[in-house]
Formats: sequence, C-alpha cells, structure tokens
Amino acid sequence: IFLFSEGNAKMKEILGEKGSNLAEMTKLNLPVPPGFTISCQTCIDYFKNPNSFKDTIPEIRNAIVKLENMTGKEFGNSDNPLLLSVRSGAPVSMPGMMDTVLNVGISEKNLKTLIEKTNNERFALDTYRRFIQMYSDVVMGIDSKVFEDVIKRIKKRISINATDKDLKIEHLKELIIEYKEIYKESTGMDFPTSPEMQLMTCIEAVFNSFERPRAKYYRKMHSISDDVGTAVTIQEMVFGNYNDNSMTGVAITRDPSTGEKQNTGEFLINAQGEDVLAGIRTPQKLSEIKKDFPLVCKELTKHMETLERHYKDMQEVEFTVEDRNVYLLQTRNANRSVTAQVKILTDMIQEGLLSKEEALLRVESDKLSQLLYKSIDKNKKCNILANGIGASPGAVTGKIVFEAEDAETWSKDGEKVILVRPEMKPDDIHGLYAAAGMLTVHGGKTSHAAVVARALGKPAVCGASDIFIDLDSKCFYIGFRKLSEGYEITIDGSAGIVATGECHLTQPEVNTEFNELIKYADEIRTLEIRGNADTPEMAENAKNNAAEGIGLCRTEQMYLKDTILKVVLAKSREERISALKKNKPMQKEYFYKIFKTMASLPVTIRLLDPPLYEFLPSPKELKYEIFKLKSLEKLSEKMKRELNSKEQLLSVIQSMSETHPMLGLRGCRMNLKYPEINDIICEAIFESACSLSNEGYEIHPQIMVPLVGFKGEMELARESIRLVANRVMKEKKVKLNYKIGAMIEIPRSALNAANIASSCDFFSFGTNDLTQMTLAFSRDDAEEKFLDTYIEKGIVSKNPFVVLDKKGPGKLIEIAMRDGKKVNPNLETGVCGEHGGDPESIEFFHSIGLDYVSCSPFRIQIAKLAAAKAQIKNPK
Repeated sequence: IFLFSEGNAKMKEILGEKGSNLAEMTKLNLPVPPGFTISCQTCIDYFKNPNSFKDTIPEIRNAIVKLENMTGKEFGNSDNPLLLSVRSGAPVSMPGMMDTVLNVGISEKNLKTLIEKTNNERFALDTYRRFIQMYSDVVMGIDSKVFEDVIKRIKKRISINATDKDLKIEHLKELIIEYKEIYKESTGMDFPTSPEMQLMTCIEAVFNSFERPRAKYYRKMHSISDDVGTAVTIQEMVFGNYNDNSMTGVAITRDPSTGEKQNTGEFLINAQGEDVLAGIRTPQKLSEIKKDFPLVCKELTKHMETLERHYKDMQEVEFTVEDRNVYLLQTRNANRSVTAQVKILTDMIQEGLLSKEEALLRVESDKLSQLLYKSIDKNKKCNILANGIGASPGAVTGKIVFEAEDAETWSKDGEKVILVRPEMKPDDIHGLYAAAGMLTVHGGKTSHAAVVARALGKPAVCGASDIFIDLDSKCFYIGFRKLSEGYEITIDGSAGIVATGECHLTQPEVNTEFNELIKYADEIRTLEIRGNADTPEMAENAKNNAAEGIGLCRTEQMYLKDTILKVVLAKSREERISALKKNKPMQKEYFYKIFKTMASLPVTIRLLDPPLYEFLPSPKELKYEIFKLKSLEKLSEKMKRELNSKEQLLSVIQSMSETHPMLGLRGCRMNLKYPEINDIICEAIFESACSLSNEGYEIHPQIMVPLVGFKGEMELARESIRLVANRVMKEKKVKLNYKIGAMIEIPRSALNAANIASSCDFFSFGTNDLTQMTLAFSRDDAEEKFLDTYIEKGIVSKNPFVVLDKKGPGKLIEIAMRDGKKVNPNLETGVCGEHGGDPESIEFFHSIGLDYVSCSPFRIQIAKLAAAKAQIKNPK
C-alpha cells in the first residue's frame, strides 16, 4: 500500500496507471485529494488466494489513519465523516471496463451530521442515494436498471424533461426508501451501515471487476495480459454534486478528433464523475465554463498546461469542482484519432516538446490507415435525419441494429451494421468491435462509446438527443418517423450527422502534417521500402506513395484468358510458342509502362508461380456442361463438336490433376516442363527494358524465380534467363543492368541458402508461402477453422499470416540471410510477402539486416514510419 506521496509516474506496474499518475500529480503540488493505492500485486495474490486479502486489511486500516490525519476527518465518525472513492486502475488504461464506487462511508448514522455540517440537505441525500445504487450494482450485482427505472418514474412525475437536478429533497428521501427496499428484496439483508465493511467489500468488488467478461474481452482485443491485475485507489471524496457552484468533468488539452491546440472536454453542473463517463446525461462543452466560472476556468487551464508540459503528451484530466474549488482526480495520455495524433506530434516537434525521434516512436504505425477517413460530401444531396456530437471521425453507411449480439451476428453474415444504443455500456463493447460505426442518444466526446470508437478507428455519433429508442421493438423514432432494425443510415463521426440511406462519401487527402512525419521518417530509416504492383496502375500508385522500387510484380495477370489453356492443350513446342507469342504484345505493354513509371528504380518481376490449374476451367463445371449437352435428345453438328471439345479438355485437365497442387507443378518446376513460358515472358521483359533504355531511361529489371528449393533449379532458370537477356540485348544493342534472384519460400531453400546464393544476385523472401510450409498451415483453412482457437488458448499470440512468426519462418529467414551473405557478400535481401507491410514484422526485418521490404502501395507510408521507428530503437 502506497500513499500518493510515496509513488511516481514510473510505478505503473505497481500502482496502475491511475495510481501512479495521482502520485505524480501530488509530487507536482497539484490539487489532488489525498489518498493511497493498493498495489496490482495485491490483486494478483487475491486471485490466487482470496483469503490473502485478510492480511492486507491491517495495512488498509493504517493507511486510513494516515488519511484521517491529512484531512482532519474520521472514517466512520458521525461528527466529521470522511467519505471515500474506491476506483480501479490497471497498468494499462482500460476505460470503463472495471468498476468504481463513490461516497463510501456514508450511512444513516452520519447522514444527519453531513446535512448539518454542509447546511445542504439535498446534497447529503443525493450523495447517499448515489452510494446505495453504486454499491448495490458493483458489490452486490443488483441490476442498476432497477434503480434507474425508479428514478425515471419519479422524474416523469416532475415533468417530461426533468433531470437529476430537478429532484427535490422529498424525491430523494423517497428514492432512498425505495432503493433500500430493492436492496433488501434482492439480498435478504439490510443495507450495510458499517463504513469498514462497505470499504472492504468495495475493494474486493473492484478486484473482481478485473475478471468481468467485458474486461477480459477488452484485454483480448487490445493484447493486454490477463496477469497484470488492477490496483485500487482509495481517495478522499470531493463533491461535484455539492451545489450549483459544483461540477464534474473531463478536460482534454487538445482536440482529440483534430489535434488542434485548444482545451476541449465536457462537464456537468451538480453531478458526480460517473455521470459524465458513463454517458447517461448529455454534458455541456468545456468552453462554456468560462462564462459563469471564469476563475475555475483559469485555474483548470493552468493545471492542464502544467500536465501537458510535464508528460509531453496530450492529457485527459478528470476534475471535480466543489463549491468553486478545483480538484484533479486523474490524468492520462488521452485517446485520440489518428488525424489528431499526427498533428499533435508535428506540433509538439515545432513547440520543442518532442524531438523527431521521440515523436516518431509514438506513432502507432498500424493505425495510420485510419488517417484516410471518409466524410459525407457536403456538395451532394443527403437527407439529414438528426445531429449529435461528432465523437469519432469517419463516415460509414450501414444497417441499424440495437443489440451488441445482433451486431456480431449480422456482421458475421457479411452485413455492414451501425450499432444504435441509448448509451454504450461496457458490456456492449463486443458489439462495437463488430459494428462499422455507432450511434448513441446520450453521451459526448469523453463517454466510453467515444473513447472506445476512437481507439478502434470507427465512426461514432453520440448525444443525438432527438432520437427515441424502443429497444423492445428494435426501432427508433425521430419526430413522427420510425426506423426499424435493418434500415440503412449513414453516420458522419466528424460532423455529428445522422442521415437516411446511403450518402455520397468523399475521400480525404493526406494532410501536410502527415507528409511532415514521413519526411522525418525518411531522414532516419535505413530500410528501403518498395511497393507490390502487378499492373501499370498499381505501379503509378506505388510511385505516388514514393515507393523506392517495385519489390513484387506478379506476372499471372499478364496472360490473356485462353493463353495458358492453349499451352496446355498444345501438341508440340511450336504450338505452345505460337500461343505465347500472341500474348507477348500485352506483356510488353505492361512491362513498358511499369518500367517507365519506375524509371531508375529496381523492378522485381516474379516469373509465373501459381499451379496451371488456376488458369483452367473447373472440372466440376465442365462435367456439368457435358452432362447438360448429353441430356439433350438431339445434338446439332455444332453441339457435337462442342461436346467432343469439352470431353477432350476434361480428359487433359483430369490428367493434370494433382493431390496437392500448391506443392505440385508450379513455380520454377514449370520451367522444366514448359521452358517456353519463361522464355517468352523474359523476351517481353528485356525487349521493353531495351526500348526504354534506347529512349534514354535508366531501367533496372530484377527477375525472380519462384519456389526454388534446389541449387539445380536455380542454375537452370538462371541460365535460360541469361540466354534470353543476352540475345535481346545483342539484337537491341543495349547493355542492361539486370539481376536474377530466388524467391525463398520453401524451408529447404532457406536451410540451404549457401548453395543457392552463389547463383543469385538477390533473395526475396515470400513470407506467405514460407509461413504456410513452415507451420504446415493452409492459410485459408487455418484462418477459417482453427487459428482463432490457437490465439484464444495462447498457442500463438497473433495471426502468423499477419505478424511474422519470428521463431518459425523468421528463424529460417535469419539462417538464409546469414548463410547466403557468407557465400555472396553482395547478395541483396528483401521481403515481398504480406508481412512487408506489417509494422511489427518490419521491426524484425530491420533487426536482422534486410535491405528492403515490399508491400501494398497503400501501406508504403505506414511501412516507412515503422522502419524509422525500428531504426530509432535499433540503430544500424
């Protein structure tokens, strides 16, 4: 157990994020109500042995005595009662996933004293009824909806628009009586009056909330360990519900959606903190404080500036104002949109708060694809249904659903859905993960719905208060209009717009701040970033994204529809060459355009790789077509010829059938049976390159031989490529600087890299097939049938087709690199599989000394930032 004065910000693993930051703020002499933190280890021990908590109770009592000395109040004393908050705080922030109990220590015994000392009976009664409700829900598991129904009924009696502030003393007394009756009916016991019993049971309840399904689900989705436990902070209560000069709120030092340097946030007058965070009331904007509370605004602004300078990051600060006195209850690095993150980082570099290296290390590379948010096109017609608070940027069209479970079910069936809720409760989180966006009636930018949606990069509109939801009927009303489940709407989480049907959405442009970050990354990184491009259009995209060459140009798409079929059916080499020659002009045109676009940069072209069956008609479909023809009573001569042709084709395809085609006749093996396939495409490559060279362009073709496993395969392929290259260069009177290399995607080639490297100018690691062959996982089957179970049970931590398995294919790449470079020190090495665009995998590739990675054109910028971060962490 640590008093706030005994900790600091570096103790997150011990005190949790909340406890360590409260300790840090205390050291900064900020107005933090005194308190202490029960360590995460106590929680871990509690789960191993619940009885161990008894050994902590004497320490808690001692800490309470110290707290009493600091405050001049006594816990449980009827004359000057000390009331406490009991809050969770794991080492990694999990907003809304665990529990809090406020006003602990209040009871019938000290209620009268509290009324007399504050001369505010309404405040005291409101505090007591809040405690009964929170304790019943968090500690005893009584559904809070039961209590909410009571308070709604009483507010409805007052007026249709009544809020909590409209509850009078007589209403609060009535609530307390009914709440206690609910408690007794549910538990068979009277509501507890012992402050110590209240406190100890609250602490245990907060520990147990770490194991709630919603918290487990959140940790799973955010790769947070289940072993970290949660700390518990015990703190003197300050009261935002004290009077109309009191408030509770959340203040953020910059705009979490745009990154603009201006304080944002929300507050509620005469309320307690959970009212804001839970999103059960729609708050006022922080900017409105200045009008009625100028001194409060000035002090809060000063504290926010202090915290941002100290932490060198945008801060989200929970605060309470009790009778115009400001108190800080928590600070943490604020969640923000990717757009905001990029602006904040570049601004902080300019402001001198961060160095370029510090800023780049904070870039979440894998989330940057969210930067290109869509929005509703203002220049196109759009039927706006309602307006709310733009809580998480982006726009999306989807069918409305009202339950988290329905969002999951519909999403699995391929439907794009928008989850519509009165407010998002923590138990709804799995629905938000499944949905494309979220719409809530209550809450604002700091509600749990907004925070989680921003973290997920999903559009969200909150506080659309004109909407009335009927959950039982699965519909909502706006005025006299009714929209039922399955109705299509569009939401814009930047503008806070809800519209009917599908709206035209605009694609935003990358902003100058993002380009600035890329410039910094280019100055720092050493790993080259190339693009995968199979067509001239893709090559243009790669160039526009500043690719440093093409690392993979697949040739499969460069064959006309029937070319490979004619090659297979040909009865002689001459017939095969004839069919391939007819295809050659299209290939030359493709290569010419790609080379020209990437002039002066390397272009790596993979020779034909897939099994030939991928180019042929389906045997199943052919059989059906034959069956239909044979079913006819009479066939014309034309039909007879067609039937005969199909039967011959089926016979050829069946003769080519393979038990495991991905391990059969494909890649470099085809060069042995059909060498003319590679000869003709190499002619197209070198003729195009020579033509451009004669036009004054600098062209660097790199020919990649796929599926190499043996040195002999590589030597045969290399010799045939060189013969074609030399012949074409001689005819065109051009000398090209070209390279020939192997695609390393078979474990044997990686293990025997020393033999193969002498015949190669480069190795390009095809990590997709290398992963399949090393793990014996069929990608499609694994992802569809068992990979989720492997991840859930901890057999693998992440999908190995997304993040490279460093101990499997990663180890093979290291071996191939080491052994290949020993034989051929000038050997160029790179990656052309999907992992080339994954930030975590890029860090590994940098660490082992690869020369380049190649990825989708649209991931090039992300890869550049990941490569820069890798260089900062591990300089080369």
